Amino acid sequence: MLWVARDANPARALGSAPTECLRLPADRALAQRIEVGRAAFRTPLLLGGQAARAHITCETCHREGRDNPDFLFPGVSGAAGTADVTNSLFSTHRGNGIDDPKPIPDLSGSKAKLKIDQAPAAGKLEPFLHGLITEEFDGPEPPPAVLSGLAAYVRALDPAACPARPRQPLGVALLMADTRRGLAAAQGELAAGDAPTAIVMVASARARLGLIDERFAGPALATERVRLHDADTRLAHIQTALRDRDPHAGESIAAWLAASPLLQAGLEVKQPASLFDPQRLAAAAKRRLPG
Repeated sequence: MLWVARDANPARALGSAPTECLRLPADRALAQRIEVGRAAFRTPLLLGGQAARAHITCETCHREGRDNPDFLFPGVSGAAGTADVTNSLFSTHRGNGIDDPKPIPDLSGSKAKLKIDQAPAAGKLEPFLHGLITEEFDGPEPPPAVLSGLAAYVRALDPAACPARPRQPLGVALLMADTRRGLAAAQGELAAGDAPTAIVMVASARARLGLIDERFAGPALATERVRLHDADTRLAHIQTALRDRDPHAGESIAAWLAASPLLQAGLEVKQPASLFDPQRLAAAAKRRLPG
């Protein structure tokens, strides 16, 4: 709520999300690479530093791979929908001491309007993304498969793939679907022997669970928060198992996925009592939005 314009429509800015313009190929290896990038796009772990502490992801500014006309981060944005990518708050490398916010580009719009040539033959997208992570946000060196996946994901965003419905409700189902996709990507990377990338995938799943947890506020939802905390703790243990090269880590991911429909069902029952509910969200936004 602190990152949107005070005159923003809460139902649009906080209660819904754009639909994703993603074209997945038939080639399974490329589809897996795209899923890796999609999950990495949605975790603060990728950016590290101040951005991670603020829970900022690539998807914060590029919601569902698009833009974010409601984004208004204090000290970083000018008008709504802009960001100063050379702000010293996030970067010790590229901070220039000048307030120069720029409009957030729509990554799912025309490729010709983007400043970086995305054609694989041009060889420009991967170095650009690497600089964005490690210099623009002071993030850690990403695993090679993560960087390759991010490039594949961005390239797969296609205006011709945009659904007819431009927006969708933001709720438990959407975020749980992201959680499962991240863990499925982790399974694929673990099968390929890439534990560092699998760890990033699990981090993405945990981040999406966190977006559910923050809306399940209040004593009436204490039981659901305990269930979310338990689910997150199991994912944290999976990350530890991956770091320790535990041969049973894959089994733990599969068990978590098998149990996830029951978790989702319980959360969806209580969703009307949470800040996913449009009326509750509007009331909370009225109390908390800046100004």
